[in-house]
Amino acid sequence: MLSCVSTWPAGPRGLSLKLTRYGDEAFARFLREAFLESAGLSRESFGRPVVGIASTASDFNPCHATAPRLIEAIERGVTMAGGLPFTFPTISLHESFAYPSSLILRNLLAMDTEEMLRALPLDAVVLVGGCDKTIPAQIMGAVSANIPAIVAPVGPMLAGHDEGERLGACTDCRRLWASRRAGDIDDARLERARGRLMPTHGTCMVMGTASTMACLAEALGFVLPGGASIPAVHSERLRFGDATGRRAVELATTGGPTPADLVTAASVSNAVTVLQALGGSTNAVIHLVAMAGRAGIRLDLGAIDRIGQTTPVLADLKPVGAGLMEDFHHAGALPALMRRLRSCLDLSVISGDGRRLGEVLETWPAWTDDGVIRPLDNPVAAGEALAVLRGSLAPDGAVLKRAAASGPLLQHEGPALIFEGLDDLAARIDDPALTVTPDTVLVLRGAGPVGAGMPEAGSIPIPEKLAQAGVKDMVRISDARMSGTAYGTVILHVSPEAAAGGPLALVRNGDRIRLDTAGRRLDLLIDDAELARRRLEYAPPAAPARGYARLHATSVLQADRGCDLDFLVADAARGQ
Repeated sequence: MLSCVSTWPAGPRGLSLKLTRYGDEAFARFLREAFLESAGLSRESFGRPVVGIASTASDFNPCHATAPRLIEAIERGVTMAGGLPFTFPTISLHESFAYPSSLILRNLLAMDTEEMLRALPLDAVVLVGGCDKTIPAQIMGAVSANIPAIVAPVGPMLAGHDEGERLGACTDCRRLWASRRAGDIDDARLERARGRLMPTHGTCMVMGTASTMACLAEALGFVLPGGASIPAVHSERLRFGDATGRRAVELATTGGPTPADLVTAASVSNAVTVLQALGGSTNAVIHLVAMAGRAGIRLDLGAIDRIGQTTPVLADLKPVGAGLMEDFHHAGALPALMRRLRSCLDLSVISGDGRRLGEVLETWPAWTDDGVIRPLDNPVAAGEALAVLRGSLAPDGAVLKRAAASGPLLQHEGPALIFEGLDDLAARIDDPALTVTPDTVLVLRGAGPVGAGMPEAGSIPIPEKLAQAGVKDMVRISDARMSGTAYGTVILHVSPEAAAGGPLALVRNGDRIRLDTAGRRLDLLIDDAELARRRLEYAPPAAPARGYARLHATSVLQADRGCDLDFLVADAARGQ
């Protein structure tokens, strides 16, 4: 453990930082210390390094129900290492408790985190998050504020069990719901399973967005090695919290590394490689681009695709594979997977414990479960977990989770069936009179970052009459997102979106659309003159009248730019 006295940087630190502006700093310090004494702190504690603990816990966030115990462990580690812990709340986001979409609020949480880090007298901060948008938002804010930061994910749930099946939320939530729509199971079976899909606290236990982002935070150096996958309810998660608190004091006493030291071109490239090898969430593409943008790095979708074409999928985890996060942790965790990828990684980047990645991988326990973290010669898929498509329908790109798609549909041409937003989708998708066949390309528009805040609606349900006839998958296209737990031949994040005047806004029912995954193309088979005529008839939607919704709609960047607000992206990334 580093000495808190000899290595503490010169100048105001701890509770002497950022004194309130009264025009009299001595009075500001006097008043602050009076309030600290009123809270029961002794004067002897005033000189310690201050470690903030940013909590995203909330009664509206069931995934973070273990956060209070985890925070206690972090506070214990901070105190034992000679620091002074201060826990404070920020916005809490849960995918199922945010209307209309949690992605809108990701940027608000990032702003909240950044401004609290700028305003509070902190030498370092521990960011406690987990559910989907919390970890990327916290890292975005920390990179912009650039004070030493470390992330403590709350961790995934344990597996559920029902009628001989091992269940993983929410991949099996979606599978069972689709089975009920198809008439393969009844309401009683669905109700029994619902109470067993999420048997413990924690985030989704598949390689959905929460687990993907925890792993990418570890790959970027924000999480102690192996910490991304520890189940939420294991005692190891509390020991991890203690160790994270101790590491936070080290960061506070040395003043670094800072988030800007961690989010570099090399670490971002490593994170993309890890994302592809995990078969991770499509949402991670948006979040990685946004986090990199805060550090002045323009992460191009083409780079993500190029890395994916040569990176095998090694994690046999739902929704691409069969296992769950507890299996991944017991199989060796993220360092074991990264060790197999070492020839593709920059080993000089900084890990969460301060060592270089190469040293972490050299000293990590050698045993690995080959059935869960596959060897290079026996991957789950040879590559292309996430593919980036371009073409006349997606000039700036679209994302396909190729590893979770149906092989025969990866090369497909069919007529478009348009849904004008979520209300239209809900009203017509199960209409018995709907003109649709298995070859139809379902198109949802008006659901992008400007149009609707980009909800997880891109995994359009199979129309009921086709589902009941046995159809399991169709080509689906939208400017929305889908859950990282979802699967199917679903093309997402079409950029520019319809509400920004992208070509998606010009598609009409019956137009032919061609998906050429091998050629990385998504094309609307309409001549330029007809498109030009249709464009003259296009009228953009009105922006929301007031509040944060208006700020978001008028400032948000498109999906290929990470859906961050334009004024929050670092200058170096903004104009490239």
